[in-house]
Amino acid sequence: MVVASQLRVGMVVRFEGQDYKVIGTEYRPGQGRMSGAMHARLRNLDTGTIWEHAFRSELKLEELPLDKHTLEFLYTDENHCCFMDPESFEQTEIPMALVGVQARFLEAGMRLAVEFVAGRPINVLFPDVLEVATPSVSTSKTCATWTAPKPGAPSRRPGGPGEEKAGIRPPPESIPEER
Repeated sequence: MVVASQLRVGMVVRFEGQDYKVIGTEYRPGQGRMSGAMHARLRNLDTGTIWEHAFRSELKLEELPLDKHTLEFLYTDENHCCFMDPESFEQTEIPMALVGVQARFLEAGMRLAVEFVAGRPINVLFPDVLEVATPSVSTSKTCATWTAPKPGAPSRRPGGPGEEKAGIRPPPESIPEER
């Protein structure tokens, strides 16, 4: 049991028969004879809805044990992401809705922390920064080089066909050698 004034972000509690994860807290002290209140933002573990509630500071809530395990991502199907415990080789399927939009960044072999309450997964913890490899862009071998005109030199416009534009030189391999 935990006193409501001791609620902290990340804890899992049972209130009125429902399991909640605390995602935000703010203690507001009382004035005079009034006792303080703990305002908490809670996420229902069954429905995923967010609920805000003010608890009397002396109210006792049942705290549920939260286990964190590092699991290795294996694959994704239509509705689930499959993870494996690297020590016991036990596989766990986690609903895609629980993983969220970050599922598109998962790669086979990636290790992530997963939170469990009473043996069921409730959250997948992604790192703050993910390095994602993107396909390299091929560049063409022919490119123009720009050179600034010399000070005081008259500007030159292309005079006719086959003549280079002012300030732009063709790549060296395309210039014919003079004999």
